[in-house]
Amino acid sequence: MKRVVITGLGSITPLGNNQNDFWESIVAGKNGIDRLSAFDTTEYNVKLAAEVKDLDFSALSKRDLKFDSKHIHYARIAALEAYKDSKLEDTDFDKNRFAVYMSTSIGGMEKLEESIKDFAEKGPSKVSPFCIPSILPNMASGKIAIDLGAKGSNVVTATACASGANSIGEAYLKIKYGYENVALAGASEAAITPVAVAGFAAMRALSTETDINKASIPFDKNRTGFVIGEGSGVIIMEELEHALKRNAHIYAEIIGYGSNCDAYNVVSPDYEGLSSSMSILRALEDAGINPEDVDYINAHGTSTVLNDKTETQAINKVFKNDKPFVSSTKSMIGHLLAASGAVEAIVAIKSLEKGIITPTINTKEIDEECNLNIVLDKSIKKDINIAISNSFGFGGHNVCLVFKKWCE
Repeated sequence: MKRVVITGLGSITPLGNNQNDFWESIVAGKNGIDRLSAFDTTEYNVKLAAEVKDLDFSALSKRDLKFDSKHIHYARIAALEAYKDSKLEDTDFDKNRFAVYMSTSIGGMEKLEESIKDFAEKGPSKVSPFCIPSILPNMASGKIAIDLGAKGSNVVTATACASGANSIGEAYLKIKYGYENVALAGASEAAITPVAVAGFAAMRALSTETDINKASIPFDKNRTGFVIGEGSGVIIMEELEHALKRNAHIYAEIIGYGSNCDAYNVVSPDYEGLSSSMSILRALEDAGINPEDVDYINAHGTSTVLNDKTETQAINKVFKNDKPFVSSTKSMIGHLLAASGAVEAIVAIKSLEKGIITPTINTKEIDEECNLNIVLDKSIKKDINIAISNSFGFGGHNVCLVFKKWCE
């Protein structure tokens, strides 16, 4: 078995368009949620979102900006940041063993909506020939491979809000078992569109709060739903010897991955948290560690009534006698859907590197059914060795990633 390390990070989020700005913002406990500005919400009961702001698109051509969907833009820019951060662009390495695992859940919703409008108003001959390429879920992964010359396996995992975490986990396995030397993995999402928001609102999944400090409040007894967000998270993983040979900076080591399915309901989690707890146990088993070895959990923590309760039950089933620190990044950036697991993995990785556990902001009154060791309000300085990141998605998908602090 090969050891796998993280050597590059890239992110586009509502709190920063690169990993350094994003990290500084969440350490400071800033709130990236604001009034939804992408379209007129007069007829919506949902008024808030966590949108990407002031992103520099200069790395992309005018043609791509016109015809590609926004989630592809986010993916390519974040991937380029991670690649540059890894210093691989300055290295002569075998790109036939360079994989890309870049996912999305909804894909190019805005382009689909535009095409349907053109079809309805102007007829089939006016639908853009770029309609299909702009909405295909694999197109971000394909374009990143073209950008970077990555000729290894190129795979998209569409597991709703677990997609980004699944991408990282599956890419990790490819390196662990010797199929690839390097992998770029993560996810992107840009689903703050009229139809997507209406769809989530119809499911009563979204918060209808108008106060930005009361909308995304994971584990709070007054939580009412999640705030939709957008962005991208990308990490570069390498086989350890590959990274050491080129003297790469190593952020952390990925040592475990657990994935399974509730096989219970399309949108509702298993109420008792049985399957989600098993995904955590699978990850710990893969890592070869015990529950008491875990210092910090970056929770899925969506701020929905069912998810937070179910995740609490899952965590407590695994960590019976221990209370690792828990926090939810979604309190600050909302729910980035497929990209959430990838962005939150970056938070876990940076927490290990920097010895800082980021907070769950605006949660004031912890639900008695969410009896976890939640870090509230402010970051805490804590030297931690093992961090896990949970991600759960519609369809019953459960994923847990385990990261270890890097020591020479």
